Amino acid sequence: MHHALLVPEVLLEIFAHVSEQSTGITALSQQSLAALVTTCKTFHEPAMDLLWSEIEIEILLGCVTRLHPLIYCSSGSRHWAEGVGPLSADEARQFLRHSARVRSLSIISKRLLPLFSVIHAELYDFPRLRSLTISTKFWDLFLSHTLHHRHLVTVNEDPQSIVTRCAALEHLRVVNPDAIDEGDSTADALSRISDTVRLCKQLVTLSCPLFDWAAWRHLSNLPTLTRVDAGYYYGDAAPPRPLEQDIANFSPFSNLTALSFRLRSAAYVITAVQYSQFPSLKEFTMAVEVLSLPEAEQLFRALSQCKACETLEKIKIIVYSSYHKYDDPPKLSAIPHFLCFTQLQILRLTCYDFCINLDNDILLEDMSSWPHMRDLEIETSCLRHSRITFRGVFTALRLCPQLRTLQVAMDTTTVDIDPDVEPVRHTSLRILHLKTPGFHIANAEALARIIFSCLPCIILVGGVDWDEVNMHLKSLKDAALHVTGATLNT
Repeated sequence: MHHALLVPEVLLEIFAHVSEQSTGITALSQQSLAALVTTCKTFHEPAMDLLWSEIEIEILLGCVTRLHPLIYCSSGSRHWAEGVGPLSADEARQFLRHSARVRSLSIISKRLLPLFSVIHAELYDFPRLRSLTISTKFWDLFLSHTLHHRHLVTVNEDPQSIVTRCAALEHLRVVNPDAIDEGDSTADALSRISDTVRLCKQLVTLSCPLFDWAAWRHLSNLPTLTRVDAGYYYGDAAPPRPLEQDIANFSPFSNLTALSFRLRSAAYVITAVQYSQFPSLKEFTMAVEVLSLPEAEQLFRALSQCKACETLEKIKIIVYSSYHKYDDPPKLSAIPHFLCFTQLQILRLTCYDFCINLDNDILLEDMSSWPHMRDLEIETSCLRHSRITFRGVFTALRLCPQLRTLQVAMDTTTVDIDPDVEPVRHTSLRILHLKTPGFHIANAEALARIIFSCLPCIILVGGVDWDEVNMHLKSLKDAALHVTGATLNT
């Protein structure tokens, strides 16, 4: 054996590389590490640590003599645990044989819960656990005091117990299906989540349903916090409680870089943004089911005033459903609020309840303000009212050399550019999606030639009524490939 393999740091680096060759828990990586375990005594311990470091609960249950044939001889059936009695104290020790090596544990399936119903929670100890993915039903059984990576927790446990046993909690993800499955009131669930959040002092990332304003203020003071994802993924969102007077002005979220909401309405988001500062914010994402015109204006105005003008790089706002059918949808002046974000790279607005005003002059001003823009996608109800033309698109492209995706509505009734004079080559644009309902594309062949010569990386143009243009574009590209091939053969 080479002397380098006797150096623990070198050995761990090699084994870690073997483990990382496959993404996640795969048969190949498990087999490779198992082979190293049996190679020699020097390899045994570090290989065993990696072999058991990232596992699913069924792998641990496979250590139980009674369950091993059910798990590994059931042809991959997900129902092997049906009718199986709970673990005995001796079987619990078998189950925990390798628990001291486990750093990442996944416990999802509720069908396994009866197996642990008669064993005291204190028996389930994972002293090196750093990452836990868990359904709420299992929280009391598999909580480690050393846990500080991503995990799912129940809000039904006493919050003080959570913090006492997870003093270094850094990544917290909370799901609360019990509030729906068991008829728990939304207000009670909100209160327990808020109590839990306020007791966590070292959070780096947080993903959970809504919490009250006291918890929001607590989060605003955490210098470690970099990401917050808030909102309900099941059922209706709880309405925010009135903002208490003594916490109306939150402290800055000094190092928060990503903020995301997914809710039924925007009221909570508007309040949170209006009374907060985000001097380091880079990403803002919001998905709501309902958004009124006054709420939209309030939200965009608050976002432009939250001290993220020099840092924000990504804005994504989605309104999932349109509950209104407008012949003439209300006009929303959204874009001017975003011009202050000079570092903006991604802007995606999807909202069919409004018409977002865009024309050649506005598009030119936008691109002048966003020289780093890479993806600009705007979907609204104003397709028939678009005043963007080809000249506006190609003029704007000159100002954004890094643009990869452009999706807007435009008027295609006139090709208002001179292909021999005005357009310039733009080699970064990959996706061009131009919505044109109600408009006739004038001179599809000429337009295809312009796109072919000026936008060489575009394969096809997405959108309604672009089939004829794409047919000519394909013919031009095929001809160019034929000429290139013939030249190389000669």
